[in-house]
Amino acid sequence: MCKFVSLGTVPLSCDLQREAVINMTNVTASGVGSVGVTYSAFSGWADRPTEFAPMLEGELTCDIAVVGGGYAGMAAALRLAERGADVVLLESGFCGWGGSSRNAGYLSNALAGDPQLLNTLYARRLPSLVRYADKAARFTEELIGRLALDCDYEPTGNVIAAVSPGQLRRTRRNAEILKGAGADVEFVEGDSFGLPKAFLGGVFERAGGLLNPGKFAFGLREVLLASGVRVHERTAVRAVEPDTSGVVVSVPGGRVRADRVVLATNAYSRDLPFAPRRMVTPIWTSLVETEPVAPERLAAAGWTRRIGIVTPHTILENYRPTPHGTIMFGTRRLRTAPGALGAREPDAAVVADLVRGFHERFPSLGDVAPQRAWGGWVAMTPSLLPVAGEATKNVFYAIGCNGHGLAQSPYLGTLLADRLAGERMHDDLAAVWRARPRFAPNLFSAPALNAAWAVDRIADRLHSRRA
Repeated sequence: MCKFVSLGTVPLSCDLQREAVINMTNVTASGVGSVGVTYSAFSGWADRPTEFAPMLEGELTCDIAVVGGGYAGMAAALRLAERGADVVLLESGFCGWGGSSRNAGYLSNALAGDPQLLNTLYARRLPSLVRYADKAARFTEELIGRLALDCDYEPTGNVIAAVSPGQLRRTRRNAEILKGAGADVEFVEGDSFGLPKAFLGGVFERAGGLLNPGKFAFGLREVLLASGVRVHERTAVRAVEPDTSGVVVSVPGGRVRADRVVLATNAYSRDLPFAPRRMVTPIWTSLVETEPVAPERLAAAGWTRRIGIVTPHTILENYRPTPHGTIMFGTRRLRTAPGALGAREPDAAVVADLVRGFHERFPSLGDVAPQRAWGGWVAMTPSLLPVAGEATKNVFYAIGCNGHGLAQSPYLGTLLADRLAGERMHDDLAAVWRARPRFAPNLFSAPALNAAWAVDRIADRLHSRRA
């Protein structure tokens, strides 16, 4: 699943201008089923704001400076302000500009990575990690209600659904592992559970559901702007330097002197010289939305339960209905970021492959046309787990993504805020805390991602021949 948080080290004015140009352009993609798709360098969920918080000019002092205006940064700033701290939040675009408003909208209580792999790597930690993921989904669900965020939330749960007998056996084992670790899941059969005909069954995650992440991100932004937090948008951070009196955060128009700093920069951490080295690898994930589909056609395809579907491929596929009658799908094929991150439209070949996959999973909807495509940056950590810690003296970080940031980032930002406000470390924060900011080498290279996609397609072809 694709949930991301944003911040860059260079001003985004050029990116925002580029969005306007790309959003007005109707591009004909190469490949089967992708003709006439409108490619966007922003989100398909919501329009970007037209008014912004002021750029920072001059010098400020505060208790805590938050760098990054995605889910984690906004949640951390709000919590710190509630606890009485004087908070400044700096965002190089506008709050919610990145993956926070671009993802697929799955509020999931799952961890990233295959449960069997996680059980092998983190057998002793798995129960605490499962508890963290479950409480994160429930926290974000409660946050929606507490802040009265209108984001089309539907508490449907989600299902990791198999498309082959081999995947079905694996999901049955995964359900047993997760239940043994305390997860609120159950194994379900596809036909009796209301899944489309191509999906044989899998792991039903009871907590969470589906929402509009654009409305969620910008609703959170409205609450933030109305709070006591001093927010500065279109303000790129160039340096974060601890000194004898705290930390100095430098921006083009001035600087902030803070006692402590929170880095909530997710995928964009890779481009920050002051973030821990190798902490994340940014991965570009694409989404496609179809034209409206009549409910009776979905029912005829076997999709009688309104629920988000994720497959257990090496690189997952995701399919979900939207409140306005369309189907959204994505991931499946990923791209790396050899250069600086910024505004970007999806790759035409990736969109064509996504559309091909949609028609393979839903053959009775082969005439349903794709209409729009967009994407965003996912932060992948070497461990596939969320992480938090102290990068250097008085500079803290919180990365809760790996494709699950919609649920986990607000919770992780809040947990870190409570810790900085003087509370003892919460057990859930301890579950993902890194005593030292050291990270393994990047495993998500372009050749590795291409190989994973090829393995998935070979497996699909073998299954189709046997069917």
